[in-house]
Amino acid sequence: MTPLIVRLPNHLGDACMSIAALDALAAAGYALTLAGRPWIRSLFDAYPWPTVALTGSRRDHIHALNAAAAGARGLLFTNSFSTALEFRLAGIAATGYARGGRSLLLSQAVAVNEADHMVEYYHRLAGSLIAQPSALPAALDLRVSDAARQRLRAALAAAGASRPYVVLCPVAVGLHHGKVKAWDGFTRLHRELLARGHRVVALPGPGEGDEVRRVLPEAVVLPESDVGAFAALLADARLVVANDSGPGHLAAAVGAPLVSVFGVTEPEKTRPWGPRVRMVGSGGGWPRYDEVAAAVDGLLGA
Repeated sequence: MTPLIVRLPNHLGDACMSIAALDALAAAGYALTLAGRPWIRSLFDAYPWPTVALTGSRRDHIHALNAAAAGARGLLFTNSFSTALEFRLAGIAATGYARGGRSLLLSQAVAVNEADHMVEYYHRLAGSLIAQPSALPAALDLRVSDAARQRLRAALAAAGASRPYVVLCPVAVGLHHGKVKAWDGFTRLHRELLARGHRVVALPGPGEGDEVRRVLPEAVVLPESDVGAFAALLADARLVVANDSGPGHLAAAVGAPLVSVFGVTEPEKTRPWGPRVRMVGSGGGWPRYDEVAAAVDGLLGA
């Protein structure tokens, strides 16, 4: 097998959208090592792939990459000049997209197709290393480890909660072109779900606990945990409702029924990928509350 170090994207949603590309590389005979943010270890703990957590300074990144390289080639799912420079300084010949003025740092610079959805974007880049690239799958297939499921069961038991449940993900960090990325209907939705007898559960990301409790004051809010346990929570949910955010893409990746609410970002590029996703709204504005409620009812009924 050919060793390959893959630099994963820095954001959870993008890392989830790279799963089809990773599966294609593994099926083609590459022995993968994943490099990126520390949470990738938890996200991919059901896989045999070693991980390299890149923390600290650029010097620290280069040292960690060099120690893991052992003659491996590199593949950059990131677009930045800095990540290409780190691979070059670590002595790793890397393939990546020709953008950000970094082509001279790459051993192979691949032309960009700006029309690609991000799942296609990563899959196309992986295909540049594969003699006969596989077809793009209709659904992603992120595995969830038994250890992650056990951590989730312990958290649910401690909170006095159990299946079935609906998961709401009301937080979307940051702005998009100066606009808030979070839909404002989650409080009303969670109260209507509770009134109809559904258990509503949420699991905040780092530093999100206060905001989640403010928006979902009557929900079961689990203590902050790791990405693997979050994936287990979503995989077992009767339904997930999320903004265009990392949790939404994670839900799609584990095959959960998902209502994905858009209002300011571009679904052509970043809609969650999979047959169990119902998208509501657009990049040009938030949907009416009744449109989201109808999508929720449709999936709960199904």
